[in-house]
Amino acid sequence: MAVGNWGATPAQGRLRVAPPRGRHGPRRRAVATATALTIALLATIAACATEQTDVRAVGVAAAGVEATPTTTTTTPPTTVDRGSTLPVPEPLPSFAFAETPEVVLGHMEIPRLGLSEPLHEGMTLTAINRGPSHWPGTALPGRFGNVVVAAHRTTFSRPFERLDELEEGDLIHFELADGSSATYRVRDVIVVPEAALGIATQTEAHTATLFACHPKGSATHRIVAKAQLLDDDGVPVDDDAALPPVDLGLREGDDVLYVRDTDEPLVVHDPFGSLTID
Repeated sequence: MAVGNWGATPAQGRLRVAPPRGRHGPRRRAVATATALTIALLATIAACATEQTDVRAVGVAAAGVEATPTTTTTTPPTTVDRGSTLPVPEPLPSFAFAETPEVVLGHMEIPRLGLSEPLHEGMTLTAINRGPSHWPGTALPGRFGNVVVAAHRTTFSRPFERLDELEEGDLIHFELADGSSATYRVRDVIVVPEAALGIATQTEAHTATLFACHPKGSATHRIVAKAQLLDDDGVPVDDDAALPPVDLGLREGDDVLYVRDTDEPLVVHDPFGSLTID
């Protein structure tokens, strides 16, 4: 797939530090323009026979993840977090190829696509090139908020190559290394402009967002699969009225994403301009 920038001009792809809002807790407001966000989506697992993959807890919600995941032969009950505090996405990396520890959160499967891959952590290409990768700071599977996962379509193992084939009602399964699991049902698949950072917005429901560059071999747009969490009986956890609009990413203002505040100024840039990697 192509490695493009989300926001080639100052008017596109704006990242903002999350402002103080009701259920989000105190945050300092600041604005930083993303002059570019480079995301290449999913990849082949770069697991060497001589290397061990660390499985580490990521954030408070992931407490209890152990270094050696337990192998199971049955699907554990869905873990549903009905908490009231939304997670806040981490700012995107300023350098796409930054050194990134190999962290495996668990496993994901999409039966319709024949996809069965470890779920990695990180939004650098270093992380994404290993396989489907979770956006740090967004919800973890089964937790309150929006689980955001990126992957490649034309390079490495191409996990999201056929993301456009997903249909309403298709299932997405996650199993984390702490033994929890979650199943989501696809609501819709849409195509959004490359600047639509708002697809990673955390809304007050249990949702998942899978995305990749679109069309194949290009970074002008993003193909986005949107899903909602089901309970063990296959019933949606949230009422339809609580779900974010399916067209989130296509509306005015959807090029803005509120991210976690940091001690350092938020600066996001494209270190390699219009470079594409298929």
